[in-house]
Amino acid sequence: MIGKTRSLTFTSLFFLLVISLIVNSYIFNSLLIINIFLISSLISLVITKYGFKIITRLNLLQNIRSEGPTLHFNKTNTPTMGGIFIILPFLLLLLIVNNYVDSIGILLLFFCTISFFIIGFLDDYLSIANKKNTGLKSNEKFTLQALIAILFIIFASQSNYINPLITISNNWNMDTNIVIFPICFLTLVGLSNAVNLTDGLDGLAAGCSAIVFFGLGTEIFIKDQKDLIIYGLISYAMSGLCIGFLKYNKYPAKIFMGDTGSLTIGAALGSISILTNSFFTLFIISGIFITEALSVMIQVSFFKITKKLFKKGKRIFLMTPIHHHFELKGIKEEKIVENFWKVNILLIVLGIVLKINL
Repeated sequence: MIGKTRSLTFTSLFFLLVISLIVNSYIFNSLLIINIFLISSLISLVITKYGFKIITRLNLLQNIRSEGPTLHFNKTNTPTMGGIFIILPFLLLLLIVNNYVDSIGILLLFFCTISFFIIGFLDDYLSIANKKNTGLKSNEKFTLQALIAILFIIFASQSNYINPLITISNNWNMDTNIVIFPICFLTLVGLSNAVNLTDGLDGLAAGCSAIVFFGLGTEIFIKDQKDLIIYGLISYAMSGLCIGFLKYNKYPAKIFMGDTGSLTIGAALGSISILTNSFFTLFIISGIFITEALSVMIQVSFFKITKKLFKKGKRIFLMTPIHHHFELKGIKEEKIVENFWKVNILLIVLGIVLKINL
């Protein structure tokens, strides 16, 4: 399909994931892999279909920041906070899993997910109430994120879920000693904000998230550790929830996920990688998210340095996050999203190949 159309649409991405998961089900001898993805996709698709109508009636509508590309002004009043339809089913899944598995790790994942969900929900609500694309102040948001991340790391460490030996492959570990704690913090808070920054084009964050969770689930299954398999299944479920939401979030989006979704998705990725010691592979397969965040950091740093040196700040990119740079270059939004998805798929392949062969 992709070869014939030379494009990666929602439909082709969905079937690519389905085919890949069928292959995984065969390789890892578990029909749960494809079943949990399909069930999660259906749940997310159905509740998003009817849920965004409720959000519209409640006037939970998006405000577009004036500093952004002018093309985005026609997205004003699009229903937002759609992350509810991804995260609430995910939280329910964690409660069901914990009822059968009774794992401290699942409880930690639930704690982290619901905490970042509350932060994102509050940020979106204040943004709507203030009728501006600003909710919580940056320092307020970071303080809350940092507090949750520190608590998560402390509890995870006390329960022996944090291993200073970062697994590169089945035959190669890297001893980070106490540096593992700032690495965990950066993974959790950094990825949360990175996914949030990526959520600027229709379908970009949702599509990339579906792809990355698929990659994370596959990486966990490759580890072949029975106590971690449940996190692989949870990752596949989250991939399904994101792809179901993408049906209505793809260009032109009928609903946005908002910080309610993006902040929480990044935190879920980070916390699962910490609990399963999947840092190395996650940093590779999350390349799109990391690039988006780095583009902002580079732009701000370069502007401040040049302003101090030359009394006038200069910019490297036309606008950041970097997807806006390509927009201002005249590339169509849907084409940017499609190419970012493709790059993300290649990063998944790279991550898995390195995992197997290193």
